[in-house]
Order: sequence, then structure tokens, then C-alpha cells
Amino acid sequence: MAIHYYCRHCGVKIGSLEKVSYYSDSLGINKLSEAERQEMVSYESSGDIHIKSICEDCQEALERNPGFHEHDYLIH
Repeated sequence: MAIHYYCRHCGVKIGSLEKVSYYSDSLGINKLSEAERQEMVSYESSGDIHIKSICEDCQEALERNPGFHEHDYLIH
């Protein structure tokens, strides 16, 4: 089982964690609301978990241009 992080704005792969097991407490998933979990976390049939986060480039773009918050997808 692996956990893969992707940017929810541009789709770039941020990174992966390759370990046999994880606890949701250690990943912070337990702190998400049910709606946030539905939106940000997906479980694959292979056992892998995909988590939508934000990459550094998109974070910087949003900080410089607050109007970008209106868009779901950013291209940089």
C-alpha cells in the first residue's frame, strides 16, 4: 500500500509514501470533515490512497493572486 499526494489545482504529483501501514492519525486524515475527506481522499482497489493537496507553485500563485481562489484548476 502506498499513499500518493497530488496537487488539487494543477494535478502534479507531489510525492508518495511507501510503507506497509499507516494510521489516519499520523497522516492527519482524521482531522478532516466528512465532506473534506470525500473531496480530498480516494482509495484505489490496489490498496493505494490518493490524497489531493497543494503544491508549492500553486500555493505561491494563490498567495500572489487571491483571485485565483475562484478557480479549481491552475496552470503554471
